[in-house]
Amino acid sequence: MATIIDGRALAREVQKQVKEEIEGLRRRWGLVPGLGVVLVGDDPASHLYVRNKEKACKEVGIRSQEHLLSAAVPEKDLLSLIHSLNRDKEIHGILVQLPLPPHIQAEKILQAVSPHKDIDGFHPVNQGLLLLGGEGFKPCTPMGIMRLLDSVGCDPKGKNAVVVGRSNIVGKPVALMLLARHATVTICHSRTVSLRDEVGRADIVVAAIGKPAMIRGEWIKPGAAVIDVGVNRAPTGKLVGDVEFETAKERAAYITPVPGGVGPMTICMLLFNTLKAAKESLQRET
Repeated sequence: MATIIDGRALAREVQKQVKEEIEGLRRRWGLVPGLGVVLVGDDPASHLYVRNKEKACKEVGIRSQEHLLSAAVPEKDLLSLIHSLNRDKEIHGILVQLPLPPHIQAEKILQAVSPHKDIDGFHPVNQGLLLLGGEGFKPCTPMGIMRLLDSVGCDPKGKNAVVVGRSNIVGKPVALMLLARHATVTICHSRTVSLRDEVGRADIVVAAIGKPAMIRGEWIKPGAAVIDVGVNRAPTGKLVGDVEFETAKERAAYITPVPGGVGPMTICMLLFNTLKAAKESLQRET
């Protein structure tokens, strides 16, 4: 029977540390980290996600500045807003909530964000630094995944890690982070022919493919650590992950639940990156 990795409890610990550091910045330097949040359109999931982020910002002492735009906003106006936030010295991090409307090129918008304020870690400069082992901003969900593994003492060194999913947001960056920690990494996806065999060899499984229960519990190697990134709505209305949880937990040593696993860590890593951006801005000015 697996130990359930409590993402909510770990997120509370991280947020406490972030809050203490922010209070120290404010007392010593009079600096309050600022986050510029850009939300385009009326997608209910995006609005809920942004509200949760803003609540978390308030709890740790980050000043959140909202920019809610119509779904019909011209791309040039959105770019103008991004450039304005780049110049604003009171804004240390910029969050552009995805997805964006079809008439807006998401890559163009993300590349317009200053690499120094790219707290999502999506800018090509930060992605390149991740590839090269540099100290840029890393995507929040993969950072959270690594913290979850560390919280249960799962050292990736020498282990076989299988990442199911190849997105630029989760799959590719977490594979690079695992590789940097000396794991032997295999990236799989929906067209992998022998997915069952690949998963069955894994000491660490990161499931981030967005298909409910695609990873069957019987595939899991006994004693493996399973990180389930997927959040899917089952026909019953219940939220489920990419892993068949009930069967997998009988075989795994550690497993994250859905909800309550990776999700809370993604938000607290956003706070961590905003604090990092504020500290780095202070270093550039002194």
